[in-house]
Amino acid sequence: MKVLLIDGHPDEGRYCSHLLDIYEQALPATCDVTRVAVRDLSFTPNLSHGYRKRTDWEPDIAALAEKLDACDHVVFVFPMWWGAEPALLKGLLDRIMLPGFTFAYHDEDTWWDKNMVGRSADVIITMDTPPWYHRLAHGNAIVNRWKKQILEFCGFKPARILALGQVKFGGAEKNAAKWTARVEKLARTIKQAKPDAKELRLAKFLGKTTT
Repeated sequence: MKVLLIDGHPDEGRYCSHLLDIYEQALPATCDVTRVAVRDLSFTPNLSHGYRKRTDWEPDIAALAEKLDACDHVVFVFPMWWGAEPALLKGLLDRIMLPGFTFAYHDEDTWWDKNMVGRSADVIITMDTPPWYHRLAHGNAIVNRWKKQILEFCGFKPARILALGQVKFGGAEKNAAKWTARVEKLARTIKQAKPDAKELRLAKFLGKTTT
């Protein structure tokens, strides 16, 4: 199984990277692992023209798109800031998860094709908000958005979300053993959904959008 690990923290040496280390070390030995840190990529996070006009990919985005297309399982790790992922990671989503590649709208109706079917995903989110309070006060907004509006929208399934908090006030240290066990369990239990349904989409996308 090809596993793509994406570190979404804009700074190095942070707790998110540590959690991704734990995840990577707990993966089955048979996995073919590729790891990418968004902070190391050179790209403009602003999708200047929206979907109206193609914004050409920088080499780093094109290379990551190849890895995303080829993977069987993708993992995102990032902190929640102001109820969402860091701006750089949001910019990456805007730039890489484009119609025609990760999904495709229908011309004749309001539905769409989920082009990432056959791939699965895990997301680990750290937060200073206690997860129970996030569910109660905010309806689990970031969890639902990543699961339903991003990953499952494009066909990644199962899409599992692990929210860890409260990180501040020593929460990471106090919960180190428990959180490590949860991350390790996530890594040990990855399962590709419907592998026979996986199709490579990038070549077709580039063929349609190259001018």
